[in-house]
Amino acid sequence: MKDNFGLLQTLEELFAGDRKSLLTLDEFLSGLHGRSYAFAIAALNVPNCIPTGIPWLSTITGLPMVFLLVQFFAGREVPRLPVLIGRRGLRRGKLQTFLGRARRCIRWLEDTVHARHEWWVNGMPRRILLVAWAANIVILALPIPFDNFLPAWAIMFFCLALIEDDGVMAMLGWLLTLTTAIWTVFLLMVGHAAIMAAIAMIKHAAFGQ
Repeated sequence: MKDNFGLLQTLEELFAGDRKSLLTLDEFLSGLHGRSYAFAIAALNVPNCIPTGIPWLSTITGLPMVFLLVQFFAGREVPRLPVLIGRRGLRRGKLQTFLGRARRCIRWLEDTVHARHEWWVNGMPRRILLVAWAANIVILALPIPFDNFLPAWAIMFFCLALIEDDGVMAMLGWLLTLTTAIWTVFLLMVGHAAIMAAIAMIKHAAFGQ
């Protein structure tokens, strides 16, 4: 069994230093020890896991996820962000203060999500999981009404599975992926039926057919 990722320890190492110094996004992602893609996508995905009702939120957050996916499958070790974004960051003092307040929650997360049933996230199962992960991200980015909550949680569980080699999180991700597939097909069928009904009504109103 692999060692846990040690999220708290990693953040402590990244945030350490002069409180006035700046930790850029590029430096942050580079310091995540190979888990930068899953971590970055999870961070972008958080707003979609909360039913806010904000229009186009899933597309606004989903398109950057697709941008990261392209780099991931191209084999780039660490995401390359646009210069104006990658050079932005926060002062380490603020990050250290945040970490002090969030320490208990992070420890709970480390206790809850950890390496287990690793065959779900290794070898062929991992490759299939990555395809499902990408498919959920694409579905999330598409402007399909009422079809963002389920894939958002599937993405989140898969991210946790990839970060911590956690097979239980992978199982939950697959369960949500199956539910997402069924729900998306249902929405597309309803949408198609609604469009055909609208066309029939327009024809009837215009031509009396």
